[in-house]
Amino acid sequence: MVFKKLRQAMGIGGPSIETVLHDPNTTPGGVVTGEIAIIGGQFNSDIKAVNLALRTKVEVESGDNEYTSNLEYAKMPVAGGFSLQEGARHSIPFQFPIPWEAPLTHMYGRPLHGTTVGIATELEVTGAVDPGDLDPIAVHPLPAQERILAAFSNLGFQFRNADCEKGRIWGVHQELPFYQEIEFYPPGHYARGIKQLEVTFVSYPQSMEVVLELDKRGGVFTEGHDAFSRFTVDYATVEHTNWEQQLDGFLREAGRRRGFF
Repeated sequence: MVFKKLRQAMGIGGPSIETVLHDPNTTPGGVVTGEIAIIGGQFNSDIKAVNLALRTKVEVESGDNEYTSNLEYAKMPVAGGFSLQEGARHSIPFQFPIPWEAPLTHMYGRPLHGTTVGIATELEVTGAVDPGDLDPIAVHPLPAQERILAAFSNLGFQFRNADCEKGRIWGVHQELPFYQEIEFYPPGHYARGIKQLEVTFVSYPQSMEVVLELDKRGGVFTEGHDAFSRFTVDYATVEHTNWEQQLDGFLREAGRRRGFF
């Protein structure tokens, strides 16, 4: 279990809240379970609602500017409409479903620099809302995502950074209002045409879309530009494909279309 210190939710004398996650490790489409304890303060409180919410940081483009924002992208009510007596303890077990499109926080067994995901416990009492602190969770790749990422590693791509971008990818069905980009440095035999590779997974229960963005190196008199490739991976048959060979083909075809190679 992962224990969190008791937090004073509504100021001095108000109720306190404690959230315990049974296991912070999960995958897209998985479930995080735990228990919320609300302890009454120095007076009786009318609890209007207790909610859980997933939050992450996203990059937002606005005109020529870009800024980082905290985005709440999944929310679930777990309790509400009860009276909490002075000093009383009220426990609420929960099961929080993780969206299939949730960004990854780990890759190759290590934290993925640039992406964090947390569960916030929000407590609403009469006349006030406490937005809650974040309990970090670790979102690990699905087996199909792990296989694709391993193939890129086997081809010589090295992880650079990851972030989440607010917006939607053209032609791809998304439930969430943002997507994650995992950036790689290319190996030498790709480097003459590609400055970096950005990989995005948009996952569903039976399959996932993989979007590749190739950032072309600009020449002395030309600006760099991007090329895209997109393909579908079926979870049931993912192990029947030579993904190193397949990805090399996707990259070279996308590059040839844009004159990279």
